[in-house]
Amino acid sequence: MIAVLKPNAPQAQIDNLIAWFKDQGLNVHVSVGDYQTILGLIGDTSKIDIELLEVLDIVESVKRITEPFKNANRKFHPDDTVIKIGNALIGNGHFAMIAGPCSVESENQVLEVATKVQAAGADMLRGGAFKPRTSPYDFQGMKAEGIELLLKAKKITGMPIVSEIMNANHLPLFEEVDVIQVGARNMQNFELLKELGKTNKTILLKRGLANNLKELLMSAEYIMAEGNENIILCERGIRTFETYTRNTIDLSAIPMLKELSHLPVIVDPSHATGIAKLVPPMALAAAAAGADGLMIEVHNDPIHALCDGMQSLTPQQYADLADKVRKIREVIK
Repeated sequence: MIAVLKPNAPQAQIDNLIAWFKDQGLNVHVSVGDYQTILGLIGDTSKIDIELLEVLDIVESVKRITEPFKNANRKFHPDDTVIKIGNALIGNGHFAMIAGPCSVESENQVLEVATKVQAAGADMLRGGAFKPRTSPYDFQGMKAEGIELLLKAKKITGMPIVSEIMNANHLPLFEEVDVIQVGARNMQNFELLKELGKTNKTILLKRGLANNLKELLMSAEYIMAEGNENIILCERGIRTFETYTRNTIDLSAIPMLKELSHLPVIVDPSHATGIAKLVPPMALAAAAAGADGLMIEVHNDPIHALCDGMQSLTPQQYADLADKVRKIREVIK
C-alpha cells in the first residue's frame, strides 16, 4: 500500500502518521520527490482502512500495491534512483561504462587492461576473482589474490572496482570492493542476498539464465528488505532454444524494468551473446533502448584468456565501441 501525501504537508503531521503506521506493525518507506512525498507501507495492510486515511488533511490518495515486490517498485519510489560509485553516477540519465577482464589472471594483465579501458572512458573496472564455471575442471579464479590485484589497479587508476561474490563467507574479502556482483547462477541464492542486504555496498544483480523479470525484482527485494537500496539490475541474456549465441539478449527488459522499478538497469552484451563480434551491435542497441550503463569484457590477449576469451574485446575494440556509445547517447538525448 502507498499513501501519497499532499504538497507542503506539515512535517509534524507526517511524523505522526508514520508513527501510527509503525504502531500497526508496518514498515514505512519514505520517498520524498520534487513535488510530493509517498509513504510505502510494507507488511500486513489488510486492517488499514483506506477510507479513513483518505479523509486525513495531509493525504492526497491511497493505493494498494498488487505486485509482490514493494521496495523495488516504482509506485513506492516514482523518481529514478541514482547511485554514486566513486566519481561515477548511474541512473536517471547518468550512464556508466564498466569494463575489464572476465577473470583476473595476472598483475600485468589486469593493470594493462585497467589503464587502457580508463583511457577509453570507462568509469569502473570489472574483474572476476571468484569464477563460477560449468565444469569443475575449468579455471576457478585467483580468489583472494585476484581481489588484491584489482585493488592495486584501483589504487593506480582511481577507478572503482566491480567483482563477483559466490559465498557470503567471502564478504570480508570484499570490504574495499566498490560494487559486489551477484552472478546469474546466484540470483536466487536468497541467503546470500539477505547477507548482502545487511551491507552498504552497491550490489550489481544479474538476471538468472531462466528467470523472468518478476523473479529478478523479487531477488532485488530480498536485498532491499534488509535495508540496502543500492542495487543495479543487469540484463545478461537468458537461455532459449537458440544455439548460435551463448544466450538470447532481452533488450525489451530495459524499458519494462524501468516501468516497473526505479532501480538503474544496465546490460552485459558479452555474456548475452558469447561472441566478441556481436558485442558492439548489442551494446549500441542497449544504449539506444535506454540502458543506464554497459558492462563489457575486455582482455589484452583474448585468444589466450583463461576464461571467456571468445566474448572479450581487445582494448582497441573497446575504445572504438565506447566512442560509438557516446555518439548514440548524444542522439537519444
